[in-house]
Amino acid sequence: MTIEEAFGEVIRELRKAQQISQEKLAEVSNLDRSFISLLECGHKQPSLITIFQIAKAFNLSASKLMSLVEKRLYSRMIK
Repeated sequence: MTIEEAFGEVIRELRKAQQISQEKLAEVSNLDRSFISLLECGHKQPSLITIFQIAKAFNLSASKLMSLVEKRLYSRMIK
């Protein structure tokens, strides 16, 4: 699993847990819906600014968001 894939899985799961659409996440984070889709699929790498925007949209700190990504990444590497 790549870092991009782990990031995408985490934001998809957070979004679904909060029952919001990609469109709503895009609106709240000031990003384009198609970019959210590309992130969720692991096809794009988020910038530092993007990480902060998405974290804020989920009412998380950027460090907490990245901690979730790191846990996902390493849990998949162990298996």
